[in-house]
Amino acid sequence: MYDVIVVGAGPAGSAAARYCAALGLQTLMVEEHASIGYPVQCAGLLSTNAFSTCGVSEDSVIQKVRGAALHSSQGCELHFDAGETKAVVVDRGALDREMAEHAVSAGADLMLKTYAYDIRDHVLYTKGVDGHREFAFRLLIAADGPRSPVRAIRGMKPPLQFYSGVQADVPYEMAAEFVHIYPDASPDFFGWAIPAGEGRVRVGLSGGADVQNRFSSFIRKFSDSCLHQVTGTIPMGVMPRTYGARTLFVGDAAGFAKPTSGGGVYTGVRSSRHAADVAAVCCEEERFDDASLSSYGSLWNADFGKELDFGYRFLRMRSTITPKDVNDICRTLNTPEMKRMIVEYGDMDRPTELVLRLLRNPTFFRVASRVAKAEIRELLFGGRR
Repeated sequence: MYDVIVVGAGPAGSAAARYCAALGLQTLMVEEHASIGYPVQCAGLLSTNAFSTCGVSEDSVIQKVRGAALHSSQGCELHFDAGETKAVVVDRGALDREMAEHAVSAGADLMLKTYAYDIRDHVLYTKGVDGHREFAFRLLIAADGPRSPVRAIRGMKPPLQFYSGVQADVPYEMAAEFVHIYPDASPDFFGWAIPAGEGRVRVGLSGGADVQNRFSSFIRKFSDSCLHQVTGTIPMGVMPRTYGARTLFVGDAAGFAKPTSGGGVYTGVRSSRHAADVAAVCCEEERFDDASLSSYGSLWNADFGKELDFGYRFLRMRSTITPKDVNDICRTLNTPEMKRMIVEYGDMDRPTELVLRLLRNPTFFRVASRVAKAEIRELLFGGRR
């Protein structure tokens, strides 16, 4: 009998297992793949705050980033430089392995190449290298990704929608400390070029439709060669309820990816800490009913729920913005005053404050309202918790 079984050994799963074990809970983590961190399904760009939240060394860091550039297809380029490290590019395989090692060091058991295929009563049924196994548990933490098999087994409703992403490492020379954003590469999201070491760049994009064709056209801007290509799924919009039936959902399994960027490490790790805290209380009090688990929903919501709500409203607005609109917005932001504001208040993990400050600027508000008046109103006032 385990107090907690964590399904999935990505950053959210390893963080959950580490926190639970550190709290004295008998913890098992199961991972369907044979190796931690593979296949890679992430751009690997983390804010310094998100990286710090992972609680790892800098061994996985490939590149430090201090600024960004936005490129419109109609010629505007917006560059800003924070003058200090704001983000890091990591080797996700190395990052994930170190986080899993910390979970094991804290006392969690780990089983690789073990697939969870059923749950009956309080028993998890798995199959893998050791054949069919059964593990009894008191509480389950699902950290098994955007298409979460545990979510399907439990009959829980999924996140609101899913985007696809494609990314390739290509040989290309660019300024090593700057990320490049291309909104027009994917009309309902954006494309990116991220420095990934000397002479190497990660080029990718995400969106809701026609992603492969968009990517094939976009990558030609950089190289005809491809060193490594990956695809992935990004959940957009939190699942209606992130707990139930002795199960807590964390990270991408819950739909905690940020709709403004698609990143999910920061919210995944933070949700895992909240899940571990709730698990400890439930195990101590021997209470595992949905009412007892509901405090998990309250904790993550108070932490980053507002950001996810705001981000999803922004995502819905994104599809109304044309290449001309992108160019107009880029030109409006391309002033010393606006760039200072972006550098001072920009936060990859919590962008709401910057957006609200920009909208208080009369010049930017006029342009934004002309682009999407109704959507701006909904962004500012709609769906508040």
